[in-house]
Amino acid sequence: MAMATTVDVVPAIIVGGGRVGRALQSMGNGGDLLVKRGESVPLDFSGPILVCTRNDDLDEVLQSTPKSRWNADLVFFQNGMLEPWLQSKGLPNADQVLAYFAVSKLGEPPVDGKTDTDPEGLTAAYGKWASAVATRLQAGDLSCKVLEKEAFQKQMLEKLIWICSFMLVGALHPGATVGAVEKEHRSEVSRLIAELAAAAAEEKGLIFEDAMEERLCAYSRAVAHFPTAVKEFKWRNGWFYSLSQKAVAEGKPDPCPLHTAWLKELKII
Repeated sequence: MAMATTVDVVPAIIVGGGRVGRALQSMGNGGDLLVKRGESVPLDFSGPILVCTRNDDLDEVLQSTPKSRWNADLVFFQNGMLEPWLQSKGLPNADQVLAYFAVSKLGEPPVDGKTDTDPEGLTAAYGKWASAVATRLQAGDLSCKVLEKEAFQKQMLEKLIWICSFMLVGALHPGATVGAVEKEHRSEVSRLIAELAAAAAEEKGLIFEDAMEERLCAYSRAVAHFPTAVKEFKWRNGWFYSLSQKAVAEGKPDPCPLHTAWLKELKII
């Protein structure tokens, strides 16, 4: 964090005063504006609008933001599958950040999600403000790559596959951490990763880079202490389940039969 004063970090509006929002503010040069829940985003503060709220609060964030700034300045830091929501709001090319860093407590410095397969770091940004975001994160001693749309989309889907597969397998083994899933239930999570990757590639017309399972397991080792639970279903596993529902409705085989079976076993669907 000591570098922050020597780097030209673009002042930003930061929406959300939680762990990530406060960490981003600490990386700035003191010129940021923190907007908390229920407060409006001003029209006359130029620069990026870094959205660090829960996914379920995104509608409220849009309502509090001048519409002229939606496409120009919003930068979404949320996990999960945002594409259907972004498209429904007329924001198909919105700036996004894949945050592969963890802030364990409010006020603590973030820990970068560097792994043995990606020692240079996994955090990535896409869009108009991507370089400004990368500079801010690098001022806080975090890595950040700037990617084009397709490369970003592939990384976003990989992270979605990670959270959907490790959390679901962990939920099948109550009390299992992410590290325990990687170490003790590798065969289950491997099968699920392969299934979800094939479904995502088919749906999006993408070809993933080789060795996805190795990358995702390496990330799991880096955050081995994380607990597991199936959360934010609409934004995570729900997207894969929607692919299953669509296929079945069209008389086609379920592209994610293992995923569907395990969701049913846990009574999530």
